This record gives sequence, C-alpha cells and structure tokens, in this order.
Amino acid sequence: MTLPIILWQTVAEPGTTEPETMSLLVEELAEGAKKWQGISLTETLEGYVPGLVDAILRLALAFLLFWIGKRIIAWLVRLCDRTFERQGMELTVRRFLRNVLTALGYLLLLMILLQLVGIAVTSLAAAFASAGVAIGLAMQGSLANFAGGILILVMKPFVIGDYIIQGDSEGTVREIGLVYTRLQTPDNRRVMIPNGKLADSSLINVTANPTRRLDLTVGIGYASDLKQAKDLLQKLGEADPARLAEEDVQVFVSELADSCVNLGLRLWVATADYWPAKWRLTEAVKLAFDEAGIEIPFRQVDVHMR
Repeated sequence: MTLPIILWQTVAEPGTTEPETMSLLVEELAEGAKKWQGISLTETLEGYVPGLVDAILRLALAFLLFWIGKRIIAWLVRLCDRTFERQGMELTVRRFLRNVLTALGYLLLLMILLQLVGIAVTSLAAAFASAGVAIGLAMQGSLANFAGGILILVMKPFVIGDYIIQGDSEGTVREIGLVYTRLQTPDNRRVMIPNGKLADSSLINVTANPTRRLDLTVGIGYASDLKQAKDLLQKLGEADPARLAEEDVQVFVSELADSCVNLGLRLWVATADYWPAKWRLTEAVKLAFDEAGIEIPFRQVDVHMR
C-alpha cells in the first residue's frame, strides 16, 4: 500500500487504519523530513540561478537587438526610398515598396529574436509559407492585377494624362491604382480596366510622343485634274497653322481604286493639335475641291439592263 492511499484512508475513515499501517506511515514521513532537512536553501537556488540568469541575459540581448534592428531597418528604408526617388519612380510605387521593405525587415528581425530567446522558427516559417500559398491560390486574380499595377507604375508604358487605346476601351488616364486603372472617355464616361489586362496585352499610347503625323486620304474622280488636286492639297497642308515647319508636307497618289483615285496628304503637327487640324483640313479640302470643280466621288453601282 502506497503512502497517498494510506493518507487518504486515515483522513477519510478515521479508526479503520491498522497499527502496522500507521507505523509505516510515520516512518515514511520521518524519512521524508530527513531528506528535506538535508537540502539547504542555497542548494535549491543554485539549481535555478544559472537558467534564470541565462533567460535574463537573452531577454536583455533581445531588447538591445530590437532597438538596434529597428534603427537599421528605418535607415535602409530611407536609403532605398531616396534611390527610388532619384530614378523618378512614381509616388504610389515608392510608398508600396517602403511598406514592403519595412514589413520584410521586421519579419526578419522577429525571426532572429525568436531564435535568440530559444524559440524554434522552422515550424513558424513553414506555417507562414503554407498560409501564403493558400492566400495566393485564393486571390490569384487580384494578385495578378496587383502585380500588373506594380509593373505599370515601374515600367511606365503610360502615365496620368496620356490617351491610351486598349481593345475596345480608350480614353485619358486619370488614375493608376494598384489594382485598376481609371480612364475618362472623350464623352466623359468612366472606364475601369484591371491592371493585369493592361500589363498582359498590347495597347496604344496615343499621346506618348509630343508630335504626330496627320494622314488624310481624299478620293477624286478619274476625270478630274490629278495635278491640280495635288497642288491644292499641297497648298492646304503648308498653309495649316498647326503644321510643324521643320517637317515637309507630302502629297501622293496612294491607290487607284474602283471608282476613284485616292490621294494622300501627310504633315506633322503637335500631338495636342492633331484632332483640330484633322477636322480643319478635312473641311478645307472639301471646300477647295468644290470651288475648283474637282469631283469627290461616292461609291455607286451602275446596272446595265439587256
């Protein structure tokens, strides 16, 4: 019979314990008391002091390392931000990269501190990796748009204020976000395009360059005076106020079509003057040809009956 059972019987059922059992209980209690008397307080503390001192030193070193690491991270982030600014990077991208660098720095510092205080970070890193994979699979569409936004802001295929054409959508860029790009159409409609689509397909940046070539095609009848028509187009092109003087005006026969002779007119204008110049020249050509008696034929079909 063990000592705990003897004690329970003695307390729960007084008077039922046999004398031999009580004698055994007294002997065991006496032996235990002798053992405790032989252990001093100094010996007890000596067993715990080394571990306690080691824990205190680790914590103190961890606080010191956190204080130093925090300042190193802030210095590195400022250094990278100045580098990004000198390279002309967009403010939105700079803010995003600052946050990413700060988060990565603190994550690395946390892992070092956990390792220092004796906590294994292998399982923690595996858990973070698994969670990252799960989140990535669940949000792959949004992450693709997010990555596309970063590429657009870094590579700059267009900037705010450019007029772009992408598939069936076109307009002036009003906002470049990290997920969507907002366009404003000429008739004042708002178009939102996912950045993943813009980064993964071809687009046309109409206003990327300061100058544009204006191409105008005019058809005249086969019976009309070809040389006179070319001279008129040459004079109209050279007289237009939007024409860049350093670039020559070109007038040529572009095609001998079924019912007309197509003449081409080319001149260079500033990008901002493109549409006003095109509309103005189109009207001026019609008025000049009418005055000179040059026919601008329309498509027609002649039917002969037998």
